Amino acid sequence: MAESPYEKRYALEKYKSSSVLMYNSIGFLDGDTIAAHMVVPSQEEIRLLREKKIGVIYNPTSNMKTAAGVAPIVEMLEAGVKIGLGTDGAASNNDLDMWEEMRLATLLQKVKHMNPEVLPASKILAMATREGAKAIGLSKEIGTLEAGRWADIIQVSTGDVHFFPMYDLISHLVYVSDEQDVTSVVVAGKILMRDRRLLTLNTSRIRKEAEKISNEIRLGLKSR
Repeated sequence: MAESPYEKRYALEKYKSSSVLMYNSIGFLDGDTIAAHMVVPSQEEIRLLREKKIGVIYNPTSNMKTAAGVAPIVEMLEAGVKIGLGTDGAASNNDLDMWEEMRLATLLQKVKHMNPEVLPASKILAMATREGAKAIGLSKEIGTLEAGRWADIIQVSTGDVHFFPMYDLISHLVYVSDEQDVTSVVVAGKILMRDRRLLTLNTSRIRKEAEKISNEIRLGLKSR
């Protein structure tokens, strides 16, 4: 929603309104709603997001790759909008790497505002965890480690040389860590990866199936 200048122009031409206001006019925003991107919202629309308690998902890599623009994340946060962090799909974000997403999410806003203090590492980490859970309406189930909630854990090794010297763990998780530093992953209490070994995925089979599908796509493109 409100992903790009093109969408904004299209909505104005076709509906004589922005896409956000058009959705609101038909009652679409009255239920639980998650709005991806929100790159080009107006001030009126930002107020509407807060009033309707809509969760916004910030996808900086996708927004850059598609040249959609830079979302006004700082402004939406100041207005009280719930915001989480996402990757969007593989077509507009090839690696789907949430570590990279955290890093780019904060750096992009610092450049946009020409202020190194906006969107600090602690806020970005929250947007990837507990604030993200609020944005998608699951704050009672996920986002933090508490009794009665899903046991979601990512174990990160900080022993590699690129972590040294370490002055602030949260800062390092956002600005230094990447997927290679993850050693174990637990989702809803189920161990999916232990000591960097995947337990639930057959990567060899996945590669073969992906290659088969990609070949079909190549042949399909050639036949056009």
